[in-house]
Amino acid sequence: MPDPKNRADFAQRLLAWFAAEARDLPWRQGGPYRSARTPYRVWLAEVMLQQTQVDAVAPYYERFLARFSTVEALAAAPLEDVLKLWEGLGYYSRARNLHAAARQIVAQHGGQIPGTFEALLTLPGVGRYTAGAVASIAFGQDTPAVDGNVRRVLARAFAIREDVSRPGTQRELEALARSLLPPGQAGAFNEALMELGATVCTPRAPQCDRCPLRELCLARAAGEQTSLPVKRPRKRTPHYDVAAAVTVDKDGCVLVAQRNADDMLGGLWEFPGGKREAGETLAECLAREMREELDVGVEVGELLTVVEHAYTHFRITLRAFRCRIVAGEPRCLDCAAFRWASLPELDALPMSVADRKIAQALKNKP
Repeated sequence: MPDPKNRADFAQRLLAWFAAEARDLPWRQGGPYRSARTPYRVWLAEVMLQQTQVDAVAPYYERFLARFSTVEALAAAPLEDVLKLWEGLGYYSRARNLHAAARQIVAQHGGQIPGTFEALLTLPGVGRYTAGAVASIAFGQDTPAVDGNVRRVLARAFAIREDVSRPGTQRELEALARSLLPPGQAGAFNEALMELGATVCTPRAPQCDRCPLRELCLARAAGEQTSLPVKRPRKRTPHYDVAAAVTVDKDGCVLVAQRNADDMLGGLWEFPGGKREAGETLAECLAREMREELDVGVEVGELLTVVEHAYTHFRITLRAFRCRIVAGEPRCLDCAAFRWASLPELDALPMSVADRKIAQALKNKP
């Protein structure tokens, strides 16, 4: 590990590089949504950026602020409106937690984002990284913010060869980040580390010739920059076959169900169905799922569309079939709600990317 006396040089090089090379992003200073970098805007950006690329986040961030300009406006909105605005950004638990946290902030903090790391940790969906980022960037606290980009930069710069996915190694990296913080400049320093990891010290093919830390980097000196950080091998991504029912009544309305709040994609509306079990045909799967979810018997008809979609830990092939109810009336057994929606009404409901593709196929072939 480099001698501690060089750590001031580490921070100075990084901050000088960031001042010259920082990307022009909507949540930074300047521009229509950047003139006032409020704690609310910092918090919103950090939540949206969790596990999501900057290019994908930028238009959502601006639309979200146009609709919910303050934490009070967000807290007052129905969750369904928040989920609709989030549609397509993924990781919908972030939207549910953001909404719950906004209500907690209004109820317990008078509409003011808490200003300390410890208080931020009490908000739904706020972990150590987000608390550190908001505390340092919005409130000037000398607190580290260590995400995947920062872990990669530190593991390379200090030639840390332990598995960075291990909790113990992550604690060590957070302590290291804390020791590097220049007093009074933690926010800029944290952003600079994240920026370096996102644009220069990338997972593959790091651009060492552009790096402000190249003369200090132990991995580069040892020729190990492409082999660090060490991570446990990824497990094989499982694949599931899923069936969905597109059931249209005599008035042209389609049956949709709202997922339970605690389920994956909770609160979103879907074409009901589920995962095929071993030994089932897709038709048998769909008939079973409709009984278990909505207490109806269905006749499974023609295939409407096929959707391939990848989530973080698994992939699906979703086949949507036209169906007809042949027994019973819909009632919720395993869903939050159901409704018969017209095709225009489907556009207003928050749906996952996969279900939105089914809705589009139905509009194309009603």
